[in-house]
Formats: sequence, structure tokens, C-alpha cells
Amino acid sequence: MTKWFMWMGLTMLTGSPLLSLVLLAVLMFAADRFTLQLFPSPVRAFKRWQRAGELAGTILTNTHDRRARAELADLRVGQKRYQEAVDLLRPNLDAGDDDVDTLYLLGVAYLGAGDAPRGELLLTEAERLDADYRQGAIDLERGRFRLQRGDFKGAREALERFLQVRQGSVEGRVLLSRVLDKQGLDIEAKDARDAAWREYSVAPRFQKRRDRWWAYRARPSRPLTYAAVALLFMGLGAYLTRYLPTHDAAGPYGAYYDEPYAADDMGGDDAE
Repeated sequence: MTKWFMWMGLTMLTGSPLLSLVLLAVLMFAADRFTLQLFPSPVRAFKRWQRAGELAGTILTNTHDRRARAELADLRVGQKRYQEAVDLLRPNLDAGDDDVDTLYLLGVAYLGAGDAPRGELLLTEAERLDADYRQGAIDLERGRFRLQRGDFKGAREALERFLQVRQGSVEGRVLLSRVLDKQGLDIEAKDARDAAWREYSVAPRFQKRRDRWWAYRARPSRPLTYAAVALLFMGLGAYLTRYLPTHDAAGPYGAYYDEPYAADDMGGDDAE
């Protein structure tokens, strides 16, 4: 309601509901940057893009810089440009980089690029080196990509193992609910979504910022309801502003000066 009143006030000042909506969005985003920081940071996205350009330039001048290749591949995986990540990391593996970080990242890149056998093999090798790597991240990625390619049984096994390690993961529970939906287990899927929302509700603020989109996927009706209510109030506000009283630009005494000066009667006692 506060945002709606702010929008109404801006509409009365500017006379444009659309411009007022833009101004309100800018004000909300600026306020969020200094308070809760719920919205993604454009500065952070720009820095990642800038860093990727720097790394690409480094690799062009020195193709054997394996550290730059690994860092850029990590950025490409985050951007879901999996084949580029494979092309960047494969030379590292061929050169002898068989540490758990390289195996894990290259395995995820292969899975994303559609080469499931190689991706699964690399994740298995990474798990052999460190079974608890990043608190179950290997099983999370297994479950995610198995779900995508229709291996629901394997996805469920991986995600259930992951949730044994990281019980508070909203993302893991939402993915598990999707697997259960695909298996026709509607009640179990609903329970998993409810559990995901409960975990999100009691999570600390920094974790909520990270998990908010997964939480909304657990309860998609929430953001849709908020959007519908916002659109309703915006439409009502736009309708009401059409009937707000307006003031004549001539001022309160404008009625006495309706005629132009040229039309005034210049006659009188001094007229000849």
C-alpha cells in the first residue's frame, strides 16, 4: 500500500502514470541498494562482464595461462555458456590439472553442453578426491542435469543424498519436488515445496537474498498474486487520476483576463 500511495503521489506531481512507475522503480532500487539488497546488483554483473573481458585478453596473449582459463571457465558456467567452458578447461586437464576443482567444473560444463557420459565420469572422479566437495555440490549438479535429461530415478537419488548433507537448501528441495512431480508423486512433491518455503522463511537475510528465486518457484502463486494486486492498484490509480481536479494555468483570476489585450476596449475618458 505504501508503494501504491507513493506511485499515486508521483502521478499527481508528474501527470504521467508511466513516468511515475519508472521513477518509483528507480527509487525502490536505490533504497534496496542501501538496505536489504534483495535485487541483483548491476555493478556486480558489470564487474563480472569486465573481468571476463580481461581474462579473455590474457588468454589471447598467453594461451597457456591455465589459471586464467579456469577462472574464465567458471564465469562461463555461471553464464550457462557451457561449451565455451569446456573449450577453455579441456587444455588444462590435458596439461595435467586433475585437481578436484578442475574435475568438478569441467564435469558441470560437459553436462551443460550435453555430453552426459563425460560429465558424470568427471564428477565421479571429483567425488573420489573429495566426497564432501562444497557440501554436496557434486550431487546437486548431478540431480539438476539428470532431471533435465529425464533420468528421474538418478536425479532423485542424487538430490536426496545432497539434502542429507545440506538440509536447509531451498534449491535442492525445489529440484526434488520437480523430480517427484515427474514421477507422479504429487503429495510428496507438495511436501517438498512446503519444506522449501519453510526453510526460506526461517533463513537469515543473506541466505534469503541468495534463495529468493528458488523460494518463489516453491510458491509461484506468491509473486503472481503480488503482481496482480500491484497491477490492479496501478490501473485503479490511473483511472482515478483522470478525474482529479485540475487548476487553470491562468490562476484564480484567469476568468477576468480571458480576452487578449488586443481585443480590450481602449476607449474611455481619455480616448479621442
